Amino acid sequence: MTTWERLNRSDRVRPYLLIDFGSTYTKLTAVDLDQPAILGTASAWTTVAAGLQLGYENALHQLAKLTGPLTYEARLACSSAAGGLRMVAIGLVPELTVEAAKRAALGAGARVVGTYGFELTTADLDELLTLKPDLVLLAGGTDGGNKTVLRHNGQLLAGSSLTAPVILAGNKTVASEVEATLKQAGKICYRVPNVLPELDRLHIEPVQTKIREVFLTRIIQAKGLAVVEKELDGILMPTPAAVLTAAQRLATGPGNGQPGFGDLLLVDVGGATTDVHSIAEGLPTQPQVFTQGLPEPKVKRTVEGDLGMRSGAMGLLEHFTPEVIAGLAGLPVEKVVAGVQGRTNDPHLLPDSLDERRLETTLAYLAVKEATERHVGKIHRFYTPQGVCYLQEGKDLTTLETVIGTGGVLVHSPAITRILSGVLPTPDRPELLKPHQPRCYVDERYLFSTLGLIADQWPEVSFYLLEKALRQV
Repeated sequence: MTTWERLNRSDRVRPYLLIDFGSTYTKLTAVDLDQPAILGTASAWTTVAAGLQLGYENALHQLAKLTGPLTYEARLACSSAAGGLRMVAIGLVPELTVEAAKRAALGAGARVVGTYGFELTTADLDELLTLKPDLVLLAGGTDGGNKTVLRHNGQLLAGSSLTAPVILAGNKTVASEVEATLKQAGKICYRVPNVLPELDRLHIEPVQTKIREVFLTRIIQAKGLAVVEKELDGILMPTPAAVLTAAQRLATGPGNGQPGFGDLLLVDVGGATTDVHSIAEGLPTQPQVFTQGLPEPKVKRTVEGDLGMRSGAMGLLEHFTPEVIAGLAGLPVEKVVAGVQGRTNDPHLLPDSLDERRLETTLAYLAVKEATERHVGKIHRFYTPQGVCYLQEGKDLTTLETVIGTGGVLVHSPAITRILSGVLPTPDRPELLKPHQPRCYVDERYLFSTLGLIADQWPEVSFYLLEKALRQV
C-alpha cells in the first residue's frame, strides 16, 4: 500500500503555512495535511533592511491570490536571512577537534565563517571578533587528553569583548573549569558533552541540539525575526537544517515500513552559498581500500561560501578564472566579468538574454561541480615495501543512486541536466569518489526547505509531498 493510500483523505481542508525566510527570497508553501496536497506557493524578495515582515506580507498577498482566504492551523518557519546562523569553530588539532566542531556546526544548519586550531593568538582573536559570529563553538582535546589549549582559549575568550554565546564541547576533564571562567567574565556559555571524546569517535548530536536551541532563543532576536515571529507558531530551525531534515525523510521513507529513496546526495545552489548534503555511510566500495581521518557521519552537510549565484558569484570567478568560465559559456571574457559583477551587486538580477542564461548555466554547473568535489571523499595512493596501499579520506559515494538538485537557479533553468552533470566524475580527477551513474532529480517547485519543517511531525505527509515534488531529469 502506498503512502497516498494510507493517508486519511477527506473533503476537509487542513492548511499549514510553511515559510522559508531565505537570503534572497521569502518563500511560502500552503499545505493541506488531509489530502495531502500543495495548495499553493509564492515568494517575494526578502526585505532585511526594511524588516522581514514586509517581504513576508508581500509573499502572503501573492499566495492568497492563488489559494483564496485560508485559516491556517499553524504557521511554521525556517530562516537563513541576514546571513543565517554564523558560527566560528575552535578546536585543538585542525584535522581532529576543529574538524569535528565544524561538522557539528554544519550539520545543525550553521554557516561556519571561521575555524581556529591550537592556542588562539591575539591576532586570531582580533580576526574572530571582526567575523561577528552569532555563536562560537569551543572544543579541544579528547576526554582526558590535552587540557592546556582549551583552558588557554577559554581564558582568551573570557578576556575579550566577545558578546556571542559560547557552546563549550571539549575535554570533560577541564570543561567545567573553562565554563566557570567564561561565566565569571560575563559571557554566555552552554556546556555540552565533548564533540570528540575519543580520537575515533564523533559525538555531535548534543552539540547540534544545543545549537538549534540557541538559534531559537537568541539568534531569532538578533536577526530581526522577533517582529514577524509574533504572527507565527514558531521559527523552528535554520533553513539548511530544514533542507537536511527533508533529505533525511526522503532517504529513510515515511516511517510506516515503506522504503524511502535510500542513500542520496542533495545539492542546494543558492545566491550566497552552495550546500551539499549526503545521506550515506560512504564506506569503501573497493577491496584493499582503508579509511583514514575522522569517521564520517551518515548525515553530512558541507557549505561552500565562495560558490554562489549572486553574492557568492565573485568566488566562482576567482576560483575558476574569467577565461575558463568564458570558454565554457562561449562568451567574451569581458562579458563574463561584467555579468559576475552584476550578480554580486544585485542579488535580484534575473538573466534576461541568451548570453545571460548561458553564463547562469555555466556558473551553476561550476558551483555544483566544485561543491560536490569538496564534499565527496578521495583515494590516496601510497607506496610501501609491501606494495601499493590505498587510503580513503571522506565518503565513497561512487555507488550512490540518487542525486537531487534544489535552489532557485535549478527551478528556473532550462538546462538542469547540464547543471547537475557537475556531480559526475571527470577524467582529470580520478581520485574523487563522486557518483558514477546516479538518477538525477530536481526539486522543481523549491519545496525542500519548507517541507522539511513538517518532516518529523508529519512523516507520511511530508514524504508523499517530497516525492511528488521531484522530477527526474
